[in-house]
Amino acid sequence: MILQLEMDGELRRVELSAGEAPGSFRAVLDGSIERQVEAHWIRPGVLALQVAGRSYRCVLEESIEGPVLHVAGARVPYHVEDPRSLKSRRSRTGGHEGPKAVTAPMPGRVVRVLVNEGEEVQSQQGTVVIEAMKMQNELKSPKAGKVIEVRVQPGGTVAAGEVLVVVE
Repeated sequence: MILQLEMDGELRRVELSAGEAPGSFRAVLDGSIERQVEAHWIRPGVLALQVAGRSYRCVLEESIEGPVLHVAGARVPYHVEDPRSLKSRRSRTGGHEGPKAVTAPMPGRVVRVLVNEGEEVQSQQGTVVIEAMKMQNELKSPKAGKVIEVRVQPGGTVAAGEVLVVVE
């Protein structure tokens, strides 16, 4: 699997292939730096990581500016892009024309609706907060524009992939 990982504004290419044992991987960074990696979830959002013999505890956090990784005393904002995904290909080819939907990434319960129909929103502005697996996730607008439809209300349940808000 090949991922594009943006950390501190720098785009890095990470190639992962499965290792011999469960949870072990061969990672190649930017086509030249190769490391053996072991990764195991301790609990949701907390990862035990061993890279080239060194152990790390990684905490993944969803913050206002987007996903953040806490590792080795550092707080590092990041963005992962899978070049195989349709969403990634569309974003690289300027797919911001026309209405865009904010969808639920997993089943959950609507905690708050942060926008109203007819309201102008900025790109990456929060639109809906859902709770799934005892964690709250703020779902952001995929583009700047006008909210043309809000399909959920606080307290309602949503299915994975369900359209919550539409921005034009």
